[in-house]
Amino acid sequence: MSNELATLSKELAKAVEQAGQYVAAVHARPRFPSSGVFWRPGVIVTAEHTIRREEEIAVTLPNGTNAQATLAGTDPGTDLAVLRVEGAGQPAGAAAGTVAPGHLALAIGRSPDSGVNATMGIISAVSGEWRTWRGGRLDHYIRLDLTLYPGSSGGLVINTAGEVIGIATSALSRIAGLAIPAATINRVVDEILARGHVSRGYLGVGLQPVELPDHQKGLIVVSLESNGPAAKAGVLIGDIITAVAGTDVGDTDDVQLALERQAPGSTAELGLLRGGEPRKLSIVVGERRRS
Repeated sequence: MSNELATLSKELAKAVEQAGQYVAAVHARPRFPSSGVFWRPGVIVTAEHTIRREEEIAVTLPNGTNAQATLAGTDPGTDLAVLRVEGAGQPAGAAAGTVAPGHLALAIGRSPDSGVNATMGIISAVSGEWRTWRGGRLDHYIRLDLTLYPGSSGGLVINTAGEVIGIATSALSRIAGLAIPAATINRVVDEILARGHVSRGYLGVGLQPVELPDHQKGLIVVSLESNGPAAKAGVLIGDIITAVAGTDVGDTDDVQLALERQAPGSTAELGLLRGGEPRKLSIVVGERRRS
């Protein structure tokens, strides 16, 4: 048993040492830094809630030197921020193939004082697509049962083989820390580097769930934004929306999920009931205003 523990200890230390090559400390808030991960050459991803200023952001690199970073953009919905650091950084390794409850996980951060730091625990829960309370969509819900220190958010979450599970955040759940999955990070980074922000579609309607015959559900239109996408498409107050872009909808989360797959400016089909009669309308999806 002692030999097995010694072997595990060495393997964990090796995984932490390797992951530390991709992790930087991010100085973008008072008192203490957060962590960030080189996701692509010259591109660091960190937790958006730790970015408290848009200028004069510095990072402590894996080699211990400091460098200036520029903010490429943020997505509060998924708690991701993207920084550019010219000519620095080696991107993190391959994503983990499977993630399941009970798997061991390590959160790797960096402090300018103590260097690489690590905490270990397990993946406590995994599910499919999940919408955050901030309105963003994670490709998977991955809950962590491990300690996240103040500087851990934005750090790299790996398995014992050193494969990437995602990036740690303490801001998206009151229950426990989460790992923002690699698939979500890739999607958000692509959009931020292209546009500087993540575009989200909207219809310009106020909706309320209603029960329909045969145990079906829909959303009754209770308000319309003047000159908004739905009003332009001919939607009326009192219409009951039953489908958006081919997806049946019974609550507002269903609508948001359907719109995640529709780029602003694209055309989507609405299925609705008007006076009990089914209808279909084409709507040009708008872009939700950013605060």
